[in-house]
Amino acid sequence: MRNKPSKTTGVLERLNAGEVVIGDGGFVFALEKRGYVKAGPWTPEVTVTHPEAVRQLHREFLRAGANVMQAYTFYASDDKLENRSQTLKITVTQINEAACDLAKQVAGEGDALAAAGVCQTPSYLSCKSETDVKAVFKRQLDVFVKKNVDFLIAEYFEHVEEAVWAVEVLKTSGKPVAASMCIGPEGDLHGVPAGECAVRLVKAGAQIVGVNCHFDPMTCVKAVKLMKEGVEKSGLKAHYMVQPLAYHVPDSTYLGYTELPEFPFALEPRIVTRWDVHKYTREAYKAGIRFIGGCCGFEPYHIRAVAEELAAERGIMPAGSEKHGMWGAGLEMHTKPWVRAR
Repeated sequence: MRNKPSKTTGVLERLNAGEVVIGDGGFVFALEKRGYVKAGPWTPEVTVTHPEAVRQLHREFLRAGANVMQAYTFYASDDKLENRSQTLKITVTQINEAACDLAKQVAGEGDALAAAGVCQTPSYLSCKSETDVKAVFKRQLDVFVKKNVDFLIAEYFEHVEEAVWAVEVLKTSGKPVAASMCIGPEGDLHGVPAGECAVRLVKAGAQIVGVNCHFDPMTCVKAVKLMKEGVEKSGLKAHYMVQPLAYHVPDSTYLGYTELPEFPFALEPRIVTRWDVHKYTREAYKAGIRFIGGCCGFEPYHIRAVAEELAAERGIMPAGSEKHGMWGAGLEMHTKPWVRAR
């Protein structure tokens, strides 16, 4: 049961056919830990300066079972690259082009799709106009269209108003659009309920809606359940996605993990285990969510746990499971008898 190819192509075709789409993990934190991204600005110039690092991480997620290679275009907008007096010699176009090329290359090495996305902007937070904010998204979109990625994602939005603007811009491409907000069950930072956020995103043109980042796996699943309820009550239809943190943050408020004193350099004691990920994956699947992945803190072994939990449903075991006995079965080969006895 390994590497069974998909019988369909695009993300919507896969979801419409009832398939599970597995996203990748947290490039921002993973590459910061590896020494390629600066904490604070979190900008992705690494796609140009060290493409081999990005390519290898894509390959590790692919091997772990992800079938979406999301281009590392997070915070790759011109206003973000120039924010807080940051000056880079590399252009936003170069960064986005390189990111798309890397994602498409690795996606082509397996049965995967290449996606690219936009996220919240300093322009919106600085109260610039809708026209100005949409222009920022459009400059990134132009690259995504040129590189012909498979679908688009508007992710990591704290305010549904800005997320709607992003979706409206991305929809002009004619490509499928997913919209993912970094909110919990309490809704966005303006107090818009999670269900209402989803309704607005679907009406704007998003075919897939959900949440990513800021909250732990089970909290994110709860938020998407509320989104699903809101969409269904409105008589609308959508697919649902969830890509949470890989950290336990039950003590966070509606602001999520960014308010915790451990953010971002001391979160390791909060990391979820692969067993936690199995439970999260099952809960997400039971809730009707079919695009399941991870965000900050999610490493390839976490994504492998997602793929392994749904192996029966998908008819696939990831290549990375060749080196991993399910539920610790490989420990039967351990040299220590007390470990084997477990």
